[in-house]
Amino acid sequence: MSAEGQLYRLERESMKESILHSLDGRVKLIVLIFIIIYAVYTTNILILALIEIYLILLILLSHLSLKSSFIKILLIIPFGGSIAILQPFVHSGTIIYSLPLGIHITSQGLIFGALLISRLIVTLTCIVLLSSLSPMQEVAESFRKLGLPRDFSMIFSLFIRFLFMFYDELQRIRNAQITRNFDIFNKKTAYMWRLRQVAYTIAMMFLRSYERGESVYLSMLSRGYSDQSRIYNAKNKEIGKNEYFFILTTLLVIICLQIFVMFLIPKTGFFNLSIL
Repeated sequence: MSAEGQLYRLERESMKESILHSLDGRVKLIVLIFIIIYAVYTTNILILALIEIYLILLILLSHLSLKSSFIKILLIIPFGGSIAILQPFVHSGTIIYSLPLGIHITSQGLIFGALLISRLIVTLTCIVLLSSLSPMQEVAESFRKLGLPRDFSMIFSLFIRFLFMFYDELQRIRNAQITRNFDIFNKKTAYMWRLRQVAYTIAMMFLRSYERGESVYLSMLSRGYSDQSRIYNAKNKEIGKNEYFFILTTLLVIICLQIFVMFLIPKTGFFNLSIL
């Protein structure tokens, strides 16, 4: 599937009908950010695993596909997971295995790497869940209603509106290349020639994006846009029983997990990293 198709598919998925989809965007944003903050705060891998189970239950309750959600997470994990993979080799501690060239694997490094990857998985699950529950424009409006500075709100809203247009431009370039039988994965053509074509595509994308952005900006100026312009604010949705129930449920889950950590789990061991 093309990048454009994936983007529109993501927007369609965020417009499904479920209990969580119907919640106020501000509530979804605050709750999921709170979960991310708690995941970064805790040093207990078991607690992170239980939070991930809670998020999976939310995904199922939202009638979202577990398979597609996990695929999205797996596609993003390498960008931060590489740091976690290096921890067993760079973190000081008890050496449990030695490799050539003076490279050692430590038990503390393994545990700390597991903690980092667990935090990353919980954080990415929250991000995927938010993107699947709220359209991009709703996320921008939620940030604005929560007090995001006007300039940042304007940039965020314009970014979302331009995003689909830039994907359209990229799709036009790709269609033109396909009609000329260009295939980046075709090994029968010279590697350097394919690399040059990719570079031409990136350069063309920058040029077209600049030209389109310039024309749109001039049209906005002709309609009265200035640095004092304000974005239209949709009417605030009243916080109802479902929103309060979602907030209280999440808070109870976090509180119960914290009590579980404090009183029922030993202070030392694999699951608790406060000793590191």
